Amino acid sequence: MTSLSVSTQKKLSPINQRRVANFVANRRGYWSLWIFLALFLLSLCAELIANDRPLLIKLNGELFFPVATDYLETDFGGEFEALADYRDPYIQELIADEGGWMLWPPIRYNHQTINYDLPVPAPSPPTSENWLGTDDQGRDVVARVIYGFRISILFALVLTIASSIIGVIAGAVQGYYGGKVDLYFQRFIEVWSGLPVLFLLIILASFVEPNFWWLLGIMLLFSWMTLVDVVRAEFLRGRNLEYVRAARALGVGNRQIMFRHILPNAMVATLTFVPFVFNGAIVTLTALDFLGFGLPPGSASLGELIAQGKNNLHAPWLGLTAFVVLSVMLTLLIFIGEAVRDAFDPRKSVI
Repeated sequence: MTSLSVSTQKKLSPINQRRVANFVANRRGYWSLWIFLALFLLSLCAELIANDRPLLIKLNGELFFPVATDYLETDFGGEFEALADYRDPYIQELIADEGGWMLWPPIRYNHQTINYDLPVPAPSPPTSENWLGTDDQGRDVVARVIYGFRISILFALVLTIASSIIGVIAGAVQGYYGGKVDLYFQRFIEVWSGLPVLFLLIILASFVEPNFWWLLGIMLLFSWMTLVDVVRAEFLRGRNLEYVRAARALGVGNRQIMFRHILPNAMVATLTFVPFVFNGAIVTLTALDFLGFGLPPGSASLGELIAQGKNNLHAPWLGLTAFVVLSVMLTLLIFIGEAVRDAFDPRKSVI
């Protein structure tokens, strides 16, 4: 038991202390959480790790921050009022001739930067400059993996939160009111869930030029059903318990009973499914990107990297990189989900 978990438990109720202890006791899930958070935080700082702009430039006693601000060539003594290309030897010579210097990130490429100085035609194998090689357009694979990892996690996080909110509300209404409300809602869900989701996503995504928010809205049309059955079952069981009947007899409103008294108990079963919903969102986005119906062309995407690996079998580093990144990401999330499930399992206790 770490000092962090001990200090956290002192501020929690006894039942939540037991849950935290169960989570920490699952060492595989506990360390997977820390590894995943570390990778996610690193990806949030992608612009500071992989970028074709310097982090800092000092010239004539003045500091420039290209990673955060656009500068023109004339700002560094150039002749044209165009955005400075810091990888251009001309710009580098202008700064060096004036006694200036540039602080570069570890990887001097972002996810769209093309390396025009490759020793062999793209896709090129790993080198000291391109650690995992380049794709078929000459873009650095490490930079695209970092940016693609961030997009995948942020997309799945927003989709999971939105679909969980809608699914919990829908399941709560079904389970609490029952009767015709539950009957009609169940028939609608049976029809809606029976639709070929992937094909519909492809058709809907082909109507408009896909972007992050369009794709999120289209996937949200179907992903909200994942938690409905779990929440519905908990509300069907909880609406006839004694404390609910007592609250109703005292004149407490339905909304307050649903979300203040029954929902906290229903969330115990619901939270155990959330990591797996998160996993499913990443897999669906990757599948759409692989098929070419996901994020806009040029976006950093793990699915697009898999497609490149399939189309360039003579460049095995593309497929292997995508496989390893996705395997590690999904494995960590599965281990975290198992630890969360153990934490909320009333049958488990730390000995």
